[in-house]
Amino acid sequence: MDGNKDEADKCIEIAENYIKERNREKAEKFLHKAERLYPSQKAKDLLVQIKLMAEKKVETEQPRKRNVATAKAEESKKAPEYTPEQLEAVKKINKCKDYYQILGVSKDATDSEIKKAYKKLALQFHPDKNKCPGAAEAFKAIGNSVAVLTDMEKRKQYDLYGPEDERVASRTQQYNPYREFDADATDEIFNMFFGSSFNGANVYVRRGGRWQRQSTGSHENHHTHHHREQQHNNYSAFVQLLPIVLAIVLSMASSFFVSEPPYSLQPNPKYPVARTTVNLKIPYYVKETFAAEFQGSVRRLEMSVEEEYISNLRHSCYREKNYRDSMIWKARNFGDRELFQAAQNIKMPACDKLQSLKNYG
Repeated sequence: MDGNKDEADKCIEIAENYIKERNREKAEKFLHKAERLYPSQKAKDLLVQIKLMAEKKVETEQPRKRNVATAKAEESKKAPEYTPEQLEAVKKINKCKDYYQILGVSKDATDSEIKKAYKKLALQFHPDKNKCPGAAEAFKAIGNSVAVLTDMEKRKQYDLYGPEDERVASRTQQYNPYREFDADATDEIFNMFFGSSFNGANVYVRRGGRWQRQSTGSHENHHTHHHREQQHNNYSAFVQLLPIVLAIVLSMASSFFVSEPPYSLQPNPKYPVARTTVNLKIPYYVKETFAAEFQGSVRRLEMSVEEEYISNLRHSCYREKNYRDSMIWKARNFGDRELFQAAQNIKMPACDKLQSLKNYG
């Protein structure tokens, strides 16, 4: 039954936290559970408090709903998060079919000019900064354009089979580079340009249909790069496993160096033998091998038992007093005489035990 009391006390503590958060449903759930485990006056008093919270909530529910409806109406009247100029620019990009026109460069533009134009447009049309309808499609169109026009082979094919001859190219099953490009890779291209410096120290090439960074300052071959990548993966795996290994080692070490206490204030399988202190008659429990193994002073041991027992009582008494005082204050605040009377009659068993020990001493 004592085990049920401990579980009931935990449920009551959880319910008190939910009461502070004004969560009536969850608080009521844990208080009913506490009553089933171990009926107590404290749980009953809190249920009374929750009932008062529910009545007060009903009184304020209707004004709150009206305030929420008003706030939503005002929010719907807010101006759009984009300008007419931005909307016009997005429409212009989405209507345009020519990659050179999308980027705003001439057909004889260099790679440097194309990349410069892309950087400027990508920042303007990125969906995180441009909230216009169709901004995402415009951003993808810009990515398609730079992907084709910065690839020498695809640019050559695009110049041969541009938008004007697109239908002819599809009928003759000729190679059409801008159809092959994956539009979902536009974010990858954006990260390629803005995620690291583009100052000539690194260049990007297409391998297996994906963009990859390749250093121009070294001539390491593919095997060397693969070896370094494998070393990096192994090191990352070791770093991830290191906290688990340390936890296991520390747990094993603690079992060697930390000794178990010679007594317990509660009976359990390790401490089944009941004893009582000589001075204050406090019950405590020891191992079955206590008489043969314990070599210290029993008098000092029992002094420690009594000190720990009294310390626990003081903490419990402090919580009981705080709870009773809070209930009295709430009853006065609500003007509830019945709740006030119930709060004054709240029992405080820990305080009573502590007082009896003082009188005994």
